[in-house]
Amino acid sequence: MMEQEGFIREGRYFRHPETEILIEFPAGPLSVGNELIENVQEFPLETGVLRVLSATDCVKDRLSAYYHWNDMQGLYQAIMVAKHQIVDFPDIERWSEAEGQALKFREFMKQLTS
Repeated sequence: MMEQEGFIREGRYFRHPETEILIEFPAGPLSVGNELIENVQEFPLETGVLRVLSATDCVKDRLSAYYHWNDMQGLYQAIMVAKHQIVDFPDIERWSEAEGQALKFREFMKQLTS
């Protein structure tokens, strides 16, 4: 289906030659770190329902890249989402501590507020 729309499959991602944005359809169940994602936001479209992560889970996903692989781009993406969306910071802190990443969570908050 994606190929019919001009996308090219690259491993688990789809790329379209007219954009730099990648599309991923991850296998379930969805999780961020060791925690299952329970809330998926749904947006009805003419072509069907688009299901996406909440802003809070998006921040967790990006922080997971920073926490586990020292991916600075993941940290900057988490900051951008947190600055422009409503996120549940106590939940992100709780999740970060469960992931053993309280120190990196504090760095995230420091950079977010500076």
